[in-house]
Amino acid sequence: MYAVRDQLRAELDQIEADGLTKRERLITTPQSSHIGTTSGEALNFCANNYLGLADHPDIVAAAHAALDDWGFGMASVRFICGTQTQHRDLETAIADFVGTQDSILFPSCFDANGGIFEVLLGPQDAVISDELNHASIIDGVRLCKAQRFRYKNRDMDDLRAQLEAARDAGARRTLVVTDGAFSMDGYLAPLAEICDLAEEFGAMVMVDDSHATGFVGEGGRGSHEACGVMGRVDIVTGTLGKALGGGSGGFVAAPTEVVELLKQRARPYLFSNAVAPSVVAGSLKALQIARDSDEPRRVLRRNAELFRSLMTEAGFELLPGEHPIVPVMFPGEDGARTASQVADAMLARGVYVIAFSYPVVPKGRARIRVQLSAAHSEEDVRTCVEAFVAARDEVS
Repeated sequence: MYAVRDQLRAELDQIEADGLTKRERLITTPQSSHIGTTSGEALNFCANNYLGLADHPDIVAAAHAALDDWGFGMASVRFICGTQTQHRDLETAIADFVGTQDSILFPSCFDANGGIFEVLLGPQDAVISDELNHASIIDGVRLCKAQRFRYKNRDMDDLRAQLEAARDAGARRTLVVTDGAFSMDGYLAPLAEICDLAEEFGAMVMVDDSHATGFVGEGGRGSHEACGVMGRVDIVTGTLGKALGGGSGGFVAAPTEVVELLKQRARPYLFSNAVAPSVVAGSLKALQIARDSDEPRRVLRRNAELFRSLMTEAGFELLPGEHPIVPVMFPGEDGARTASQVADAMLARGVYVIAFSYPVVPKGRARIRVQLSAAHSEEDVRTCVEAFVAARDEVS
């Protein structure tokens, strides 16, 4: 074991030398737009808390009540004795919200994506995946025995070519899978064009909407609503750990037959404890708030527009878009180190952001991914921009 430890230490040392070490920063308060850290108070611009629901009093109260009404944990998988009536209530509510026949809960969306491909696709089938899809999709595809094809990010000419290749290979079933919103770029997938091509070739479409459910689209139903293709996307996966309260848990929303087969064969579902009762109750309340209130979405859009405008005026390079994920780019060989230094300098000024570099993003494309929230005020947004300017001047 000593030799292995030495090898691992050498690998860790190389990561550090390359400026790619990822360090956890401890926060000392509930998740919110204003948090405490071990370095002091900070404005939080790196959480997936898009609607500001992570510390919403009604959601906290629902979770508290569930501890009394439903207990702390399930201590079982779903098909043994791990399904409460509220689990089915949440699954029904999710399906109604995203516009499918049914849904099924998983411990996380990573598990949802890890479980679905092996169930739906065999060696005689094909899966066609966007090159920038989330790691959970990549890992899920690796677990199945389907023929694998990959198309360039949002490139419909390349998608057509891969659909033709899958057809020529004699695939029985073909599944096109894409992120609805790409988490490192903030781009939406061109779902209308994807659905058009899929229908032309008789393929199914699956969308991971983890960074869209609850706040993208007029009613917050997701990227398929924003792109006008609700009812044309066959399978939607998503998370309860971002806009919908930020707890834990994921889901697959799909036709009844897909959900029923997942209940029989999806390994992360069959062999993992059911989602905790307090998380289910809090997520039900979060989904209700997201469904019934448009104001948080309006505030979120306004904050994103303001941030983009001010940062552009200040001369920063941003990836274009309308999503509340706003990547501030630091390209080039030294970009990773510069982005990390800027993020550290901003934290010293009370603004919490995180730098991303290889292997999370391609080499030479380092960035600080800013995530706006409906819980941010206009003053918060302006303070963040001011910190970016000051930090850039300090490290340049």
